[in-house]
Amino acid sequence: MSRGIGQVVVVGSLNVDHVWTAASLPHAGQTLSGEYTTSLGGKGFNQAVAARRAGAASTFICALGDDAGGQLARESAITDGIDLRAQRSLRPTGTAGIHVDREGRNCIVIGAGANADLSASFVDGQRAAIAAADILLAQLESPAETILAALRHARHAATTTLLNPAPADAVVDAELLAATDILTPNETEFSALLACHLGQRIHGDAIATLDPETLHGLCRGLLPAGSMIVTLGANGCFVSHASSQLHGDDHGYYRVAANQVDAIDTTGAGDAFNGALAASRAGRREAEFSTHVRFASRYAALSTESRGAAMSMPALQDVLDRFND
Repeated sequence: MSRGIGQVVVVGSLNVDHVWTAASLPHAGQTLSGEYTTSLGGKGFNQAVAARRAGAASTFICALGDDAGGQLARESAITDGIDLRAQRSLRPTGTAGIHVDREGRNCIVIGAGANADLSASFVDGQRAAIAAADILLAQLESPAETILAALRHARHAATTTLLNPAPADAVVDAELLAATDILTPNETEFSALLACHLGQRIHGDAIATLDPETLHGLCRGLLPAGSMIVTLGANGCFVSHASSQLHGDDHGYYRVAANQVDAIDTTGAGDAFNGALAASRAGRREAEFSTHVRFASRYAALSTESRGAAMSMPALQDVLDRFND
């Protein structure tokens, strides 16, 4: 099936990542020896880069400081062919401290900086770009009211809305859910949503063990009118549709298996999944939804074979070659 050039608008965060790689993740009070690198990341920028490298035209709406990090972001956007729409902030560009162990696991501390200044009024000024897009993709490292404004502009223009409700401690209220067509939590984020909206206390590690019918019922309770993809790491992902909108799929819910790769760094894998999903859906709207999910899973898996966040996002041709897609 041919791939078109879809239009994806990403609204969200950009961070300068400071990454330490060591044999294990540090415990409280522990000093470890490791290797240090720095590069650009942030969920929004990661997803914008992934969408672009996965084959879409990518517009990124964010806030940047007037500093070296902001300048690096502007240069990187030009290099990747991303249409950058940046609100200027008096705060420093966002930062993240990331520790990665030999198994590719990570822990992250984020300093929001300029990301906290991304305003609904600035997003209001980007309505034409949002209306021209096939998909609007957002996360929650930016102010919730700003993300809600973006989702509502997209809904008004009949642009598909895709919300990645990350990080797990972000507040995802009923208004955000109501403005979302496709929701993509990981198991930890899904657990938090269940506790907040349905009063269900299920630990994230137990989500993958639920039987499909139970998991589908929980998804429908959270997002009655949309589609949800719960990403489950090594256990693949689970897809749940509203009965009235199967998006070309034969079944209302199903699992997609994980892909076997030699992972060395999972930082940004969820962002790779979301950016690739948006790009695939935007460029091949006639394809079954499961096709987009499989592509996004493969794209995310391949991203873990390189270190870093935004810069680890693979090129489309690399994914096609690797998985004979």
